[in-house]
Amino acid sequence: MVLGLTLPALTLIHVIISLIAIAAGIIVMFGLLASKPMPGLTAVFLLFTILTSATGFLFPFKELLPSHIIGIISLVLLAIACFALYGMKLAGAWRPVYIVTAMVSLYFNVFVLVIQSFLKVPALAALAPAVPPAPPSGPVFAVVQGIVLVFFVVLTIGAWRRFRPMTFA
Repeated sequence: MVLGLTLPALTLIHVIISLIAIAAGIIVMFGLLASKPMPGLTAVFLLFTILTSATGFLFPFKELLPSHIIGIISLVLLAIACFALYGMKLAGAWRPVYIVTAMVSLYFNVFVLVIQSFLKVPALAALAPAVPPAPPSGPVFAVVQGIVLVFFVVLTIGAWRRFRPMTFA
């Protein structure tokens, strides 16, 4: 039991929060490409991405794992993104700082989604078997993660070039 929740209930809540964060983040990313700030959806994306990383630390663990390191880095990036957006109002250099920190945080969520998909979806697991506690591996897994990485690099660069909000209050 964690916070009065069984482990399966905590897992379900964590997955739902993660999927909301990813869906909102992808919409926000395309909003950045179109130079549309989307303040409400951006707040949802940032909040649920913070919750995703934070709830990840509620699962029982005995040692620091790569998932914890990603969570820590993501929370630091999200703190910077929130400061750039809400504190500095994207002024000057804070606009690209926000874009990069927010998009890297979204990438981390999608990166973990791909790992979990290869672990939990039987058809994907067959393509890239994992030997617990190691994550999935192999050429198919590497290609998928490579495509995801290239997708995010290209769209983050595009957002950096195109996102010029008039104001973001």
